[in-house]
Amino acid sequence: MSPTDLYPTRRFDEPRLIYRTEDPAVWGGAADGPLTQRHLDGHTQHGFTPVEQLLTPSELAAAQNEIEQLLHDPSLAGDERVVRERTTDEVRSVFDVHKISPFFAALIRDERIAGVARQILGSDVYVHQSRINYKPGFGGAPFEWHSDFETWHAEDGMPRMRAVSLSLAMTENYHFNGSLMIMPGSHQTFVSCIGETPADNHKASLVKQEIGTPDQASLRLLADKYGIHQFTGPAGSAVWFDSNCMHGSNGNITPFPRSNLFIVFNAVDNSLVEPFAADRPRPEYLGSRDWQVLN
Repeated sequence: MSPTDLYPTRRFDEPRLIYRTEDPAVWGGAADGPLTQRHLDGHTQHGFTPVEQLLTPSELAAAQNEIEQLLHDPSLAGDERVVRERTTDEVRSVFDVHKISPFFAALIRDERIAGVARQILGSDVYVHQSRINYKPGFGGAPFEWHSDFETWHAEDGMPRMRAVSLSLAMTENYHFNGSLMIMPGSHQTFVSCIGETPADNHKASLVKQEIGTPDQASLRLLADKYGIHQFTGPAGSAVWFDSNCMHGSNGNITPFPRSNLFIVFNAVDNSLVEPFAADRPRPEYLGSRDWQVLN
């Protein structure tokens, strides 16, 4: 184990809870971007910042049109960046959307988005990963409880918790169609998971994650301590959340799809090294090593 590994995982026979002491959730201040000090204090305490409405109606309509085109783009047929549901073969996720779509490439550079990422991380930023999660009606599978950082650390080589994610609703997020759930404050505790990383684990985990998911006893401890907050809201609403937030979502058996744009921003000072618990890094579309600063 490397002495610089503050968050060892997938190395022990039993899970461990490691309290976060080295990496603040907020690195910048109120003068550094659009968020107020109240927002930043809330982000530090809870690990997330909801945004009631991030896009204008015209921007939202354009974004919805873009995700519909990506869903049916014939040039993406057979592309490994398109992940399908296990039981229905419907599209579950499309990755690398900021590289596939000029529209989303421009949108994420907006000060309301890239500016907030820079403010929270106190640094220039780049896109570690982007995707559309479609979660179709009548069969969108759940996303198991997990910390994104655990996977990014173990399989991508992200050294520290200096990354933040934006989940932007492209459809109405109801409490019954698989909307995001987070344990508020859970970002302060890293859950070290058991089980070694299989070769090419991403091919299975993108459909149903098993390795890198916390044990039930640890989840009960976190849920008892922090509770569970569910995010609902209209299309165009959003939430910023810390890379180590414990989160997940239920499956969708309703007729109403739940589509979200998901962008991960990483600090340039936190660029990837060799994976901490895998033989080799995941593909570029899952953990970018060819990073470009967003201006």
